[in-house]
Amino acid sequence: MQSVLILNTDISVTNIDEISSILSHENSLAVAICNANTLVRCYRDEKLNKIINSFNIKCPDGFPVARASKHLYKNNQKRVDGYNVFYETIKKGLENNTSHYFFGNTESITKKMISKLKIEFPNINILGYTCPPFLNLERLMDDNYVNDLKSKNPDIIWVSLGFPKQEKFISKLKDEINLDSNLIGIGAVFEWVAGTKIKAPEFLANIGLEWIFRLIQEPKRLFRRYLIDNFLFIIYFIKQYLSK
Repeated sequence: MQSVLILNTDISVTNIDEISSILSHENSLAVAICNANTLVRCYRDEKLNKIINSFNIKCPDGFPVARASKHLYKNNQKRVDGYNVFYETIKKGLENNTSHYFFGNTESITKKMISKLKIEFPNINILGYTCPPFLNLERLMDDNYVNDLKSKNPDIIWVSLGFPKQEKFISKLKDEINLDSNLIGIGAVFEWVAGTKIKAPEFLANIGLEWIFRLIQEPKRLFRRYLIDNFLFIIYFIKQYLSK
């Protein structure tokens, strides 16, 4: 798969159909969903950037990253967001009984999500879930939380711990535990599927205005991400564009 450098991160040139097919038929892959906030954090944090760049696939999530790829490299890149990757992968996985495991978030939200998935996809193969309390990375690697993953070895592990914790956790799993599973961090997707948070309409996401919708819902949590990091992304992008 081709990749292009945006800020300091290698971003895959791909689409939702390709990613969902890969996740349904290949194994042992680490996948990051990279939005503008991800790339700005990586630009300013060398250790974090090294972790993200070690992943096999880095999806261009969000309008700014997709547009940056398009403008810098004259490709036809579109958004490859976690929500649509999740749903398309589940649909494709029904063909070959792909097994799924959910790690992170709260038990209440995860159970709601699983209930909705079983209604929408009665034949979905869910091997289990783990919802650890709020812990640091070292404690998350405790046998109490990862033994079930090791014993079930699902085809795909969906991780919802928030960025960058989920990516750091995936990196440790990949390095320290012998799993054939694909590992992908999808943040708020658990809440969107469960219905505990409202996802922005697709038309807003496609014109780059999803951030306004989310900021209105969670102003305190998302203020820095959207009003500071998005601005920094534009500055860093212009710098890269002018240096070409």
